[in-house]
Parts: sequence; structure tokens; C-alpha cells
Amino acid sequence: MATRVGVVLSGCGAEDGSEINEAVLTLYWLERMGCRPVAMAPDCLQARVFDHLAGAADAQASPRRALVEAARIARGRVRDIGSVEDGELDALVFPGGAGVATVLSNYAEKGVVCDVHPGVARLLKAMLSRRRPMGFVCLAPILAARVLGPAAGVRITFGTKACPEAKHAAVMGADVRPCPLREILVDEKNRVVSTPAYMYDEARLCDVGFSIERLVRQLLALGRSRQPRPQPGAGPQPRSPASRGAAPDRGSSPVQPGVVVRRGNRGRA
Repeated sequence: MATRVGVVLSGCGAEDGSEINEAVLTLYWLERMGCRPVAMAPDCLQARVFDHLAGAADAQASPRRALVEAARIARGRVRDIGSVEDGELDALVFPGGAGVATVLSNYAEKGVVCDVHPGVARLLKAMLSRRRPMGFVCLAPILAARVLGPAAGVRITFGTKACPEAKHAAVMGADVRPCPLREILVDEKNRVVSTPAYMYDEARLCDVGFSIERLVRQLLALGRSRQPRPQPGAGPQPRSPASRGAAPDRGSSPVQPGVVVRRGNRGRA
């Protein structure tokens, strides 16, 4: 059976929903690697509609539903996140975009005390409990910080530690690390992988595609190496070779826990 990977969308557009390039590249690499993507989004109104040509919010636009807009990306094959059970999924990925902060949460409005959409929080907690790998692109690690930070001290990246999102995530309880463009950060303990993508203003489509490919490969490697969480007093647990990183591909090096991949670096941190 193909690996089933949930892809959580928040609309269609970098400034009011899911960042389209990040979402499509995620779907592309999942399918390319033999996975079965399960696209989903909350069935709720978007907080705003943005005119990407004019570069400003469109106050005259009619309200749009995030689920309907996400269907533009998924070609209609998208589910209400409330109908998706964690047992259906082997992994979970969150592309970025402003919808992370306005649809999947109200981070744009409330900052460090934001609320995360109940369907999103439910899946995040369940996947952590079941030791299923999760990937976060661009702004999406703020969701991991808010939901998983207090409980698990999840390790994530936004690229630089100096941006407001990184500082807020640290307050939320996350372990925030720097990460150059085109690279990924791996939290093997919590099975979490993150990458900055368009958090870097200079990021190009090829940079984002490169890092998302690595993120997807690492998620699959973590899924193959899944082991039960050690019980108190059980002592150190053996680790399989696969648990130390993704299988090498086209000359790449395995990703070590909590270490960014330093290959083809263009970015800053």
C-alpha cells in the first residue's frame, strides 16, 4: 500500500491561503516518490481575500471558503480536515502561506497567544502521539510551536532566528534553530522536519523545490525507521541505520538528527 501523506492546505494564494508553489511542489514530490497525498483544508471562511496583482487586500471581494479555494490546488480532490482521522495517515505536511496565520490559526491577529484550528491541533497531537512524521514548510512551523512546543519542545526553523516568527515560537516553547536556504532541519525525537522556503525573500522556485524534495525524502525515512517511544526505566533503545537519516540519493549525505543539510547552500541564517 502506498504511503498516505496528509497535505494540509488553507486556501489558494500566498497572502491569504496556501503558498501555491510550496503546495504544488509538496504534492509533486509526494507523488514522485510513490506516496498517496491526502489533501485537506478547514471548511471555513478565509479571514481576507488578497489581490496578488495589486499587492493589497481586496476589501470589495466576497468572502471565500478555504476548502473551496484549496480545491483549486488539489483539482477538486480535497477533504474537510474535520473528516480526516489520524489513523488514515502515515505522515503529515503543512505548506506555508499566510493562511497558516489566518485560517489554520489566528497567529496573524494574536501572536504568541494564538489559537490553532481544532482540526489542525487534533491531527498534530495525534500524529505526535503515534510517532508519525510531520513536515512544516516556510511559516507553517509556527503551528508546531504552538501545539507541540509546550508538550514536546519541538525543534523547528524559520531560516533565521532573528525574525519575529522565530522569537514568538521560542516563547511558545519550541527549540528554534537557524537553517540556510535549500536546507532542512530534522527533529528526530519528535519526527518533525522543517525548511524555510519562502521565509527567505531571495528564494527562487528551484530553491524551494530542492528543499521540499529533501523534506519529503526525510519524512519517508523517518516513517520507515519508526520505533516505539522508550518507556521510563527501559534504558537506551537500539537504533536502526535508517533512523539516522534518509537513504542517500544521487550522492546526497544522510541527514543527522537536528542537523541541517549543507548542500547547495545559497541562504543566510
